[in-house]
Amino acid sequence: MSEFAENSTLKLSPLTVTEPEVYEDPLELMDEIDRLKVEKDATILAHYYVDGEIQDVADFNGDSLKLARDATQVSTSTIVFCGVHFMAESAKILNPEKTVLLPDLLAGCSLAESCPAEKLAAYQADLRAKGHDFETVSYINTSAAVKSLSDWIVTSGNAREIIDRVPTDKEILFVPDQHLGRYLSEVTGREMILWPGSCMVHEIFSIQDMRRVKKNNPGSQVIAHPECPKSILDESDFIGGTEKMRRHVMEVTEPTTFLVATESAMIHPLEKAAPQHKFLPVPGVMESTGETCACNRCPHMARNTLQKLRDCLKTGQPEIAWQPYFEKAQEVLTRSLLQ
Repeated sequence: MSEFAENSTLKLSPLTVTEPEVYEDPLELMDEIDRLKVEKDATILAHYYVDGEIQDVADFNGDSLKLARDATQVSTSTIVFCGVHFMAESAKILNPEKTVLLPDLLAGCSLAESCPAEKLAAYQADLRAKGHDFETVSYINTSAAVKSLSDWIVTSGNAREIIDRVPTDKEILFVPDQHLGRYLSEVTGREMILWPGSCMVHEIFSIQDMRRVKKNNPGSQVIAHPECPKSILDESDFIGGTEKMRRHVMEVTEPTTFLVATESAMIHPLEKAAPQHKFLPVPGVMESTGETCACNRCPHMARNTLQKLRDCLKTGQPEIAWQPYFEKAQEVLTRSLLQ
């Protein structure tokens, strides 16, 4: 059996159906979560893509890079990571002595699923057999098993800096996001071998609807995540990861309408950071019908709810368990994100 075989259980469909939660008052849930944090000696980390009410009850909010660094500063015995599976894995890898919880183990990632460790290992071997001398640069949106096969890990916040650290006499295999890899290749001038993965949310933004919304809002700016396809990036006024988006809108003093081409929950931290502006989500489009939809919401991130957060604090489950390949992933994560 492959050392990565257990990782196959994380290949989850975003269409997995679960029973709807019974309604509970959000304010009461938030109060209960605040009490449980103290009782259970826990710290809550929340990604910018989870619902705003969860961000409001968290101790740390941020993008993948900031939260990875924040996780190493946590003093409590337990970390609850409100995000998706690879993020909680990374928190565990960087904090092996701590208990790391994820409110819903089904919160996966289409990017991580697009690059299984066994397929990457086979592709790396094939490239080497053909004479390629390369280093593997993996986006943080990958499983720990893939990280253990990588030379570098990047986030959208530090990718350009890391690419500059790859020796110029080496080729670069960039996995799994082809759009981010293509963008980085353009801005750094480094040619890359690109894995054909993409984010299910950023892939579906409608260029026609974006143009229509911009036309109807004269003077507006499009801010886009580099995971978006080139057609969206080519017509954007600002391109950057979530933290760079937040800093950008804070620097604009004149009230402005921003069209946001990333996961729609990102609007919550943008509104908190720069309330003088108006933020509108760029619509998505349904591949099957071509119709505009509200599919700019990640179904995996949406699995994080106040009720599940409360329940995992109560029960101490689901927990991210240490795996044999975490040790190798720990070295590359530490070197890439913390040094």
